[in-house]
Amino acid sequence: MSTPVSVPPTDDRHSAGDNGFRPGLLSRLGAEAFGTLFLVVAGLGVPLFTLPQSNPLPGALAGGLAVTAAMLAFAYISGGHFNPAITLGNLVAGRIGIAAAAAYIGAQLVGAAAGALALFGVLRTVPNIQDARTAFDTVTAGFGEHSVIQTSMAGVLLVEVLGAALLVAVFLGMTARRNNHAAAAPFAVGLAFAVLLQLGQALGNAPFNPARATASALFSSSWALGQLWLFWVAPIVGAGIAGLVFRGFADAQGRSAAAADHTDDAADPESELGDDFEGASGQEEVEKPAAAAPGAGGDDARDFFDGPRSKDS
Repeated sequence: MSTPVSVPPTDDRHSAGDNGFRPGLLSRLGAEAFGTLFLVVAGLGVPLFTLPQSNPLPGALAGGLAVTAAMLAFAYISGGHFNPAITLGNLVAGRIGIAAAAAYIGAQLVGAAAGALALFGVLRTVPNIQDARTAFDTVTAGFGEHSVIQTSMAGVLLVEVLGAALLVAVFLGMTARRNNHAAAAPFAVGLAFAVLLQLGQALGNAPFNPARATASALFSSSWALGQLWLFWVAPIVGAGIAGLVFRGFADAQGRSAAAADHTDDAADPESELGDDFEGASGQEEVEKPAAAAPGAGGDDARDFFDGPRSKDS
């Protein structure tokens, strides 16, 4: 009986683009921190220093463009999350490990706080701004009397859950391995984020990003920290919903693929002959790659940017 021959993988989308580059955890955390810093500087800085008479770039569009630029620049290193909600969505979907997800969120918080600190320092140098914390209040997430249109807690909570679920769904869908347009993920995620920010600003500066909400609350008035819980709980719920839906899709696809393979084997008369047929024909046995177990993180919904999971994730 001949030795089985391994079949090389047919999906070269990752290896062809990264030349075998597999960044370590520290590199990935650095990319997440720096990308989140960029998002906070652009997303908070543009509306902070807006002069209505100069017709500046809208804050929502600036935030969306920052997401696109950060993903284009750093997604090949870390996967381009820059948002605890997206990281949690990937965790629930089975695309990242618990330890790596916790480290990602920590790096995102550090980057967001550094970006807000830099903006706070700039505000203190502007002579016309007497109170930098009061200025930060204008871009900080809030509800009730701290909402632009006095939106109640329930309304802001619902919008944050819905917005986070949609944002995570766009990210997971665009970065799925079977998506032939996955290279456009930075543009899709950035546009989705810009549209959601435009909605969130009117209701209460809803950021759909707990790291950004935390960063702005740290440098705002005391009420911001008291309302910060909502901008963690709601995105987590929304991310969990989107992650569970996509994990269900992956499990269903895995079962369908397994059923199709079983049907093909049953319909092939040669498969019943086993080793006798292989020995008689003189053909070498070709070893089929093992199917990934549903929910094991190795399914076809694998994150496009992250590629094969490293040991620390």
